[in-house]
Amino acid sequence: MENKTEFKKELGLLNATSLVAGSMIGSGIFIVTSIMARDIGGAGWILLAWILTGFLTLAAALSYGELAGMMPKAGGQYVYIQRAYGKMMSFLYGWTVFTVVQTGVIAAVAVAFAKYTAIFFPTLSENVLEIGTYKIQYQQLLAILSIVILTIINNQGVKTGKNLQFIFTAAKLFALFALIVFGLYVGLQSDTLASNFTDMWAASKTTVVDGKITTEVLTGFAIIGMLGFTMINSLFSSDAWNNITFIAGEIKEPQKNIPKSLFLGTLIVTIIYLLANLAYFSLLPLDGNPLANANDFLGQGIKYANEDRLGASAASVIFGAVGVNIMAGLIMISTFGCNSGLILAGGRLFYAMSKDGLFFKSAGELNKNQVPEKALWMQCIWASILCLSGKYGDLLTYATFANLLFYILTIYGIFILRKREPDAHRPYKAFGYPFVPILYILLISIISIILLIYDTKNTGLGLFIVLLGIPIYYFTQNKLNR
Repeated sequence: MENKTEFKKELGLLNATSLVAGSMIGSGIFIVTSIMARDIGGAGWILLAWILTGFLTLAAALSYGELAGMMPKAGGQYVYIQRAYGKMMSFLYGWTVFTVVQTGVIAAVAVAFAKYTAIFFPTLSENVLEIGTYKIQYQQLLAILSIVILTIINNQGVKTGKNLQFIFTAAKLFALFALIVFGLYVGLQSDTLASNFTDMWAASKTTVVDGKITTEVLTGFAIIGMLGFTMINSLFSSDAWNNITFIAGEIKEPQKNIPKSLFLGTLIVTIIYLLANLAYFSLLPLDGNPLANANDFLGQGIKYANEDRLGASAASVIFGAVGVNIMAGLIMISTFGCNSGLILAGGRLFYAMSKDGLFFKSAGELNKNQVPEKALWMQCIWASILCLSGKYGDLLTYATFANLLFYILTIYGIFILRKREPDAHRPYKAFGYPFVPILYILLISIISIILLIYDTKNTGLGLFIVLLGIPIYYFTQNKLNR
């Protein structure tokens, strides 16, 4: 097999923006608003969570633009952390991305793909293996198969990957635009939107166990705590925008195109997400009945959408029974396309780590298509194992929480590098520096603390995996030195 030593610069601004938007839009926007409605209740609080998420995502993307312009290299965020903090911290980031972040998000999106496929093939929801409380469903096996197929496709070269990504991004944008336009047109002819916003700031936490509903009214700091807790859902839906930095080595004029694509991609997705939520509120009542018939989407409402498949519920109100199948098909395309971008980008980070002696040596080799094939297969194997390890919500929480910690670290790195390297070439400077980056760090730190308090199990697992990287780093370095 012929091995190449350099990446091909195949991606322009349009492809880069498509990758940012395509990596962000996956499963979350079609699912998590239902979870958020049970967490915090009021429509005003739900929209506020999405608005805050949009602000934080844009603030981070605009800050990362400075680092991307300074260091337009394959590996992106990993390279930025190494320059600001040194090798050990960059290893911890790469270790966390491999064990939790990239592979965890790939697994979560693949599980969501299978969840919507089950609308067409209900047998996918059946168990193939059951040992005590541990169950493996056919859905999980389909999720693994989708990851394997996309890994094979992305090993054919970045040109194949970029074309696939562009097609799927276009398809998912079409799906969301259709949901927004038709949803608002149909929904605004009823009084559903006005009804949902009548008591928009009434906050409550709802839990359902065996059909029994328990509602806890939230006041004061409890509202702030639950707002921070439920934002993990919207933050997950808006995550993966930084993946474009991993493939800087394959982008034309990266100093210009990466900062531009970060801003354009995150802005487009933020606006679409807010409009999609308005469409949900226009079509479906916020409250509902968890015991409503599986096909009674209005009866279920937003809170109790069947298996949280809110996008399908909204489509059924617009198009009738056939709408469920239309939206399910489009969401399958969306999640499949999202994972294509995530798989494409992740392998490049592990390639960069390998070149620094911080990952398996074979991950630093390119195949005849100038793609890090072995790194992609390593990512595939671990993501497949994660598909069997937890529910969608669990994967979402510990993957996103771990990522937030490194977003804080990376953006603080801007301050370190400004002081240490004041004369370094910066073709783009962080928007609103120092105020916007500081505000981002403060808000994400508060959200991270809230998550540790409210979901100690999953966030603690994420933190444990990050810290586990410290002894592993010293063990591998000592072995290399010997």
